[in-house]
Amino acid sequence: MVAFLPGLLLLAAAASAQFVHQEFHSRNFTIVKSPANRNITVAYKEPNGACKTAFPSQKQYTGWVTVPGDYPTNLFFWFVEAREKTDKLTIWLNGGPGSSSMYGFFTGNGPCAVVEKGLNTYDTVARDWGWDRGSNMIFIDQPNQVGFSYDIPSNGTMFFPNGSVVLPPYADESTKNPWSITNGTFTSGNSNYTANTTETAGFAVWHMLQGFLGAFPQYLPPQSQPVSINLFAESYGGRYGPIFAEIWEQQNQLRQRTPANTNSTRQVHLTSLGIVNGCVDQEIQQALSPTFATANTYGFKAYSDEAAKFYTDKFNASGGCAERLRRCASLAGSLDSNGTGTVDGVSQSCQRANAVCNDVDAPYYAAGRSVYDLSAPITDPFPSYGFVDYLNQGSVLSAIGSPVNYTMNSKAVYFAFDATGDLSRGQTIPRIAKLLNSGVRIGLIYGDRDYICHWFGGEAISLEVAKQAGGQYVTQFPAAGYSPIIVNSSYIGGEVRQFGNLSFSRVFQSGHSVASYQPETAFQIFNRVMTGASVSTGQAVDVNTYSTSGPANSTTTGKLPKMPDTVCFIRAFQDTCDKDAQQLAASGNGVVINGILYSSSADWPLMTKTATPTKTAATTKTSSATLTGAYTATETPKNAAGKAEPPLAFYITVLLGAVLLPVMDWI
Repeated sequence: MVAFLPGLLLLAAAASAQFVHQEFHSRNFTIVKSPANRNITVAYKEPNGACKTAFPSQKQYTGWVTVPGDYPTNLFFWFVEAREKTDKLTIWLNGGPGSSSMYGFFTGNGPCAVVEKGLNTYDTVARDWGWDRGSNMIFIDQPNQVGFSYDIPSNGTMFFPNGSVVLPPYADESTKNPWSITNGTFTSGNSNYTANTTETAGFAVWHMLQGFLGAFPQYLPPQSQPVSINLFAESYGGRYGPIFAEIWEQQNQLRQRTPANTNSTRQVHLTSLGIVNGCVDQEIQQALSPTFATANTYGFKAYSDEAAKFYTDKFNASGGCAERLRRCASLAGSLDSNGTGTVDGVSQSCQRANAVCNDVDAPYYAAGRSVYDLSAPITDPFPSYGFVDYLNQGSVLSAIGSPVNYTMNSKAVYFAFDATGDLSRGQTIPRIAKLLNSGVRIGLIYGDRDYICHWFGGEAISLEVAKQAGGQYVTQFPAAGYSPIIVNSSYIGGEVRQFGNLSFSRVFQSGHSVASYQPETAFQIFNRVMTGASVSTGQAVDVNTYSTSGPANSTTTGKLPKMPDTVCFIRAFQDTCDKDAQQLAASGNGVVINGILYSSSADWPLMTKTATPTKTAATTKTSSATLTGAYTATETPKNAAGKAEPPLAFYITVLLGAVLLPVMDWI
């Protein structure tokens, strides 16, 4: 088998390098027109076999909402019913800008994970702690051209080493590495055919949401009642979440003033907003980056204290990051308050501010560590990118009904947002404070090993939100002490400060994507924020009077786990392939198996193991009690408090991550 494997791989690669069939009728869609706007079309289907849920009775729908505008916009969604019947509905957004929510779906809080079954063969297994455990879930790829969302399906060639796509297809197929290029059907890559600010993205998603709600009335209350929605977003979601929520409320008010819209659109009532390791406000968060890089709770120093002082001073210097951010926010507020991104002077000022602020992070990058995890190398193998190869299998594309190949990150979107300096425009905290005062539950959730949107900054954001919210929050939130986040009868997953509807959670031993590193902790926090319970215990509380108690500061320390070995996923080459892998590729050596570059086929873990998915809690538990419900603590687990140590599952994941085992679903 070893001798013939490279040849088999080349044949498999050639077979998969094909364009996606475009005929709508061949994809078995149900197509409906939105009552809100007859120009909005919803095309959907059941993605049979694409994702194994905890219970086979759970309905799933994948589809696209065609939104009218100056350019073709087709926004993709993947809906999953909750495991138990509920009226709760949650939207999940990954960040970027330009990152697909399929990342969260398959590596974190989604219903299933991808496993290798054999050569060019995958399977999915249900996750114990997917958020469908407590809510109906909608995962949305946005803005346009992200993930499965598309403008104009265009045949082309993708070059894996640099992630570029050439349109039309590349004619010369001669290359040292046949695996390094693939033909496929992609978006146009035109930055003018997508949103360039969070505001314009928010309007598109509102139209998309109205189309979805019109197509699936079975999950909604009667027309006369508002649709309650929870919005949880990660990373750049620190901007997406608050601004999207503001836009939706503006549309609610417009609906009330326009009788014709009352019967054709649905009022969207935001119940809770969760921000997971969100980059919310550059001025507050980046000011603390040098401190976090050198004085974090894991004792890791990315650079010297002298360098930290230098970059802090540089941040605050005349013409530095802080000053430029304030100027950008001022210009945006006065000249482009609607966030159109069309005022050149504003965009130029804000783009420059963002570039200057990036200098503050330069010394951290030089340390060779992942910006998403202090413990990982800069070519971070975790979470696994194996799902990207899975989603590009012909059978999966057919099951989903996609007219385009899957790409996790959109350069077109990233550059469009960068050109307007969207991140630097600020004014996000006042929006969160306003939501808080309107009764929306706000949950700020931060893994404590993340650098790029670190928890020092997240904590500072929470205090500023309380200050700007006014009233009791000004004094009661800072006065609330940190309580343990009791995840189960034997594990404390972090610490939380909570008063009323505002909570800040620090999650132990977690990088940027909390649900990937600590799935059970992430679910319990999500469920408690969503239901308005104590984030510490899960108990029902009176939010008018409830506050946590404990130390004034979160000072729990821990040890970083052993740095994991790198894994070179060719569809994420620049992010995951270290110098050795790059040299291997440049020399024309190595072999690619299931999207991973190995020195030889003997290095493939399944070469010496059974070719069936390894059994885990996710695949062996059969009792419905283990796959449903949330934990409510009545006491603090004995001997569980103390240093933030990684659970056993982390070490198992590091050892077996290359086999794409489900992420930490063993406990």
